[in-house]
Amino acid sequence: MADSISDSDADKIRNKRLAKLANQPQSPTSSWENDKSASSISEQPAASGPIDQPASRPKINITSTLPPQQTPQNPFSQLGISPASGDGASDYEPVAPPTQSLLKRSRPSESNGVAATESLETWEDRSLSAIFRLSLDPDKKHDHLGHILYYAEGVRQELEEQQAPLQLNVTVLEQAILEAGSSTGKLSPFDYMLGCWKRISKQLRTLKAKPDEAKLNIIREARRICMSYCVFAVTMADSMFGRESPSLSPLLPHLLIESEDDRGLCHEFLQEISSRFAEDETAQEAIVWAIEDLSRGLAKMTMNDNFKPYILAMNVLIQSSLFLPSDIPASTLEVQTLLGPFFQISPLQASVTTNYFSSPKTRDKGSITNAQNALRMTLRTHQSDLLDITNHIIKTGKESRERMLDWFARCINQNHKRRALRVDHKTVSSDGFMINITVTLDQLCEPFMDASFSKIDRIDVDYLRRNPRVDIKEETKLNADQQRSDRFYSQKAEGQSNFISEVFFLTLAAHHYGTEAANSTLSQLEKELKHMEKQIAAIETDRAKFERNPAQLAVFERALQKYKDQIDKGLSYKMAVQGVLLDELTQARSMQFMRYAMVWLLRLVSPGQSYPRQPIKLPLPEEEPEIFSCLPEYFIEDVVDNFKFITRNMPQIVTTTQSDELVVLCITFLRSSEYIKNPYLKAGLVTIMFYGTWPIYGRTKGILGDILFALPFATEHLLHALMKFYIEVENTGAHTQFYDKFNIRYEIFQIIKCVWSNTVYRERLSSEAKINLDFFVRFVNLLLNDVTFVLDETLSSLLKIHDLSELLKTELEPNIKTEKEEALSEAQNRAKSYMQLANETVSMLKLFTEALADSFTMPEIVQRLADMLDYNLDALIGPKSVNLKVERPEDYGFNPKVLLSEITDVYLNLSEKENFITAVARDGRSYKPENFVNAAKVMEKHVLKPSEQLQAWKALYAKFAKAKEIDMQAEEDLGDIPDEFL
Repeated sequence: MADSISDSDADKIRNKRLAKLANQPQSPTSSWENDKSASSISEQPAASGPIDQPASRPKINITSTLPPQQTPQNPFSQLGISPASGDGASDYEPVAPPTQSLLKRSRPSESNGVAATESLETWEDRSLSAIFRLSLDPDKKHDHLGHILYYAEGVRQELEEQQAPLQLNVTVLEQAILEAGSSTGKLSPFDYMLGCWKRISKQLRTLKAKPDEAKLNIIREARRICMSYCVFAVTMADSMFGRESPSLSPLLPHLLIESEDDRGLCHEFLQEISSRFAEDETAQEAIVWAIEDLSRGLAKMTMNDNFKPYILAMNVLIQSSLFLPSDIPASTLEVQTLLGPFFQISPLQASVTTNYFSSPKTRDKGSITNAQNALRMTLRTHQSDLLDITNHIIKTGKESRERMLDWFARCINQNHKRRALRVDHKTVSSDGFMINITVTLDQLCEPFMDASFSKIDRIDVDYLRRNPRVDIKEETKLNADQQRSDRFYSQKAEGQSNFISEVFFLTLAAHHYGTEAANSTLSQLEKELKHMEKQIAAIETDRAKFERNPAQLAVFERALQKYKDQIDKGLSYKMAVQGVLLDELTQARSMQFMRYAMVWLLRLVSPGQSYPRQPIKLPLPEEEPEIFSCLPEYFIEDVVDNFKFITRNMPQIVTTTQSDELVVLCITFLRSSEYIKNPYLKAGLVTIMFYGTWPIYGRTKGILGDILFALPFATEHLLHALMKFYIEVENTGAHTQFYDKFNIRYEIFQIIKCVWSNTVYRERLSSEAKINLDFFVRFVNLLLNDVTFVLDETLSSLLKIHDLSELLKTELEPNIKTEKEEALSEAQNRAKSYMQLANETVSMLKLFTEALADSFTMPEIVQRLADMLDYNLDALIGPKSVNLKVERPEDYGFNPKVLLSEITDVYLNLSEKENFITAVARDGRSYKPENFVNAAKVMEKHVLKPSEQLQAWKALYAKFAKAKEIDMQAEEDLGDIPDEFL
């Protein structure tokens, strides 16, 4: 279990402990000791090295007066979940109870008034000798009951040198224990220390019955030391007692004996060792090692083997307070609960990230990928072990299963702050811990998640109204305010929840606070790292200020290096998180669960329709089921975030059946958008489909494009759903709604472009224009608003870029130059943002007018359309167009020739409509005949149109001129307006 250290180091450890107990100042004797804290004698694992090197086991602090340390990190850098090796735990069989307790100690005779006159020092010597079976007399080898006494020769010599009485006391107890534990023969150090623990615990209970504060203090201190050396006997038998390190945990055979037996581990022992978890890392490791061996041993057994003791041992651990202590904060769940240390082990621990991704800026992509793959493989093995441990507990019995579910629920419910806008990581559990919980719960769901959804009806929706383990009281609901939600959940449902329901709802919550929270952390970290890089660049510019002052330059360099180190740590953590989250096996399990969640949600909103055996009928009923309205928002948010991440980063793992159900979910809640209150949650459904249309290897339309193109459900409902949300997103309620709508509408355009070659969609759009006229007019008006705004913003930004660029070529004062450079940078960013949307919006207008010329020339639309086209044609061709010339226009996505060609295409699409020609001619602001002539020259010069279209264009602007002439003549014929009408 533990690694060997040299005898000299062991001597230093013993001397140091004796010095602390004697309250003597300790002078450093070596650089090894100088590097250690005064409160710890821990050896930390090396910062770098091969993956398979075993870690040096850290030591614990046994000084009771020291404050608790921060949560220790488990050295995952060695990538092993247990330092033990050798035969499995199944080699151990339960030890039969002895016929006569070896732990029963004698009580010295108290006759003739001896007890009444006995001094405290004599009592202390007698008690410690009886408890720890120690002797300072070389001739006294047994007590009066025949128990072997261990001669503490070193302690005797030390007392003689100090001319102190030859009596045992707590000051010399540690050295005496070390000597006794090293000379116990066939009795292992832990067996010896466990007997001492049993005897001292009994003594303490006796004293509490007849309180004597001085004696109580002695026994309490001795008991504390005894527990420390119990831990040492498990974790450091080689270095502390000179014994060979065992291959199996010394705790294991005692766990397999009933706790009431003299050799069994009682609840009192487990409670005491668990109380040290926060400050003593080896106390955790002692328990972890034992449980790992317990689990491995049971894994090798069948019904034919004597497996019952293993089950009983697990029950002892589960029923102890060690399993789930009360009133512990989220930040200590992974160190102060029995299973916490198991689930804490992760490649996201700081020592691992900095080890495997050291000097992250210098690493090439291949090196990073190899390190991530190595961590994934090890993490998979560890998570498989976590599942085995969890399954052993769950299958032990109903009470154990309930305790296991309680543990999961506690870990989830106490980590709600992981989804806060600004997460204080000191108050919540770590990403690695929560991800391990999520993955384990995903795997617990696998047995009931069959392809035919035969067990989906076992998920009881009334679970949330039946005192659920999952705390949803403060969660935002899908479509209900707090008052309505409270009223609904106050109506308790009858019955008892089944295991499938428990695990299903726990897993949904775990995804929200586990993997999806880690995904949010990753996104936030990437933003912070970009900001820090900019800060570094800005700080570097100040170096010249300190070059003439070496002292100040040194301070500057140290501060700068500290900041760079923080960036390196952030980059290392980012690479580790990406390695964990981009694990295809883990995400495949996650998608399998999300698929089940999607089908369950769709069945909930379509009662009587057994989807997917029967297709969903849209629109959904007007009366929304109250149970759906009162569900936590994260029930859909989990699905959205999960598939957004996958479709963007690893779309190749999405299966066809998952794609079908995903498309149905997205279309359903966009078509019946009133079922969900949060517009950004619905926007996430659009984003999933948008990412799904990105081309990937072998699939030009992405993983969802072909399904959106041809699935009957999509061809019937997709276009209306997208148009409806295009209108709805005009007002989101957020302070950023004006800009958010453009990003969302850009994604909508991309989806429509992907499916537009299917003529069914063109027929659907024509049908919308005829059947839902008001709906269609609202959609087109918003489309025209967008075209007008984004083109105006883009062209205005380009004009500003041109003017500022010319200005910066002149001599300017430094402060004015800086100001203009900032203004130029802002204008460039705006141009980039709006140009992309402008190109897509004009392209979409071209597609729609080509298919629906009649619809776009309706009286409610045509004049606005004509005014917009004339205005932008004037901007591109008119006198001010010369100011649109900027350096490297491709950086902004600006191609004036292509933009001109697409705008003229819109004119040509509507060229046969008389009311459109009249509307253009009546545009009193931007209609200029010379613009059409100049546009023809540009298109002819750059061959932007074939000759047939150029001829059609010339014929069209001739029609405009004639219509203008007729319109002006009509105005002249009418004459002036009479004064009485003015």
